[in-house]
Amino acid sequence: MQLTAEHEQLRSTLKRFIDTEINPHVDEWEEAEIFPAHEVFKGLGELGLLGVTKPEEYGGMGLDWSYGAVVAETLGHINCGAIPMAIGVQTDMATPALAKFGSDAAKEDFLKPSVSGDYVACLGVSEVGSGSDVASIKTTARKDGDDYVVNGGKMWTTNGTQADWMCLLANTSDGPVHQNKTLICVPLKDDDGAHRKGVTVARKLKKLGMRSSDTAEFFFEDVRVPQRYRIGEEGAGFMYQMLQFQEERLWGALSGIIAMEKVIEDTIEYAGQRKAFGKSILDNQVVHFRLAELKTELEMFRSFVWDAVAKMMSGEDVTMMASMAKLKAGRLSREINDGCLQYWGGMGFMEETSVSRAYRDGRLASIGGGADEVMLSIICKYMGILPGKTNRG
Repeated sequence: MQLTAEHEQLRSTLKRFIDTEINPHVDEWEEAEIFPAHEVFKGLGELGLLGVTKPEEYGGMGLDWSYGAVVAETLGHINCGAIPMAIGVQTDMATPALAKFGSDAAKEDFLKPSVSGDYVACLGVSEVGSGSDVASIKTTARKDGDDYVVNGGKMWTTNGTQADWMCLLANTSDGPVHQNKTLICVPLKDDDGAHRKGVTVARKLKKLGMRSSDTAEFFFEDVRVPQRYRIGEEGAGFMYQMLQFQEERLWGALSGIIAMEKVIEDTIEYAGQRKAFGKSILDNQVVHFRLAELKTELEMFRSFVWDAVAKMMSGEDVTMMASMAKLKAGRLSREINDGCLQYWGGMGFMEETSVSRAYRDGRLASIGGGADEVMLSIICKYMGILPGKTNRG
């Protein structure tokens, strides 16, 4: 799609913030396995970058999602995958349903401070026994007076140890699994910053990659939440979450483009300097041909993803395209990161190199937000070839 001067101005603003306020600290934050989310988000919020697509009455810019797509792609300039992911949770994973379906009270209490950067948000969907199989979650929220009482747990929660609130998916009835779930804004902390009674961060998880993003396991025991913090209609939570997933999956595809491009560029630079058997590694035809092939694959992927954005902007259902983009993002990331790492030789196996970090961080793309196999099932469904749900005679 054709981007305007306004799109490019937004990109430049974010790129400057990344260059001055994020990238100089990434190595330190990766080593610490956490980054100061409130500090970084506040800076982004002051520039309006956390609410590009959110309503103006709650502090957002009120722009269409093509501007959100520019933000997602530009985040790829960050020298790791973890911080873009943490920002994406705030902008495109925990808040879209709230912005579209939430009550005025919920938007005032949770969306507005998330847009300004005063609150850090997290998404509570996955559980120990329920990752991609969202319908099988066990966490419950039962009515008691004017409140919901939440019991259960959530796993792999990005921003979890620092989050002020959670967009929680819970079972609010014993009905059919696709009709008994509700999204609820759950405040996680008291005014003094301590976790509320019944909210327990069981542990901060150690991960293969995405190290500077804190990821937590939660337990909830009789946590009371006012019913006014429900997002939209009771029982419609599964549908709302599926809508959030479409935005999340396109966001994930977009945010990986520049990161993959940087891996190729860094590899060209390193392979051009590294000598073996009397010439640079890059001078070997098998190497420069392979890098040319990977660059071609990436450019084709970029065109496909932006075509999906354009179709979404025109009102088309892009569920299949978003699933294809998510699938290809994970697989192409693995192909580029693994293929390029090989040309770094022993240095590619060292934690200090950019290709090693990309290799670790990129692996999550085929798991988080719906595994490759789930994307394939969705694609097959839309093709009419999913067993039991086909259009075949």
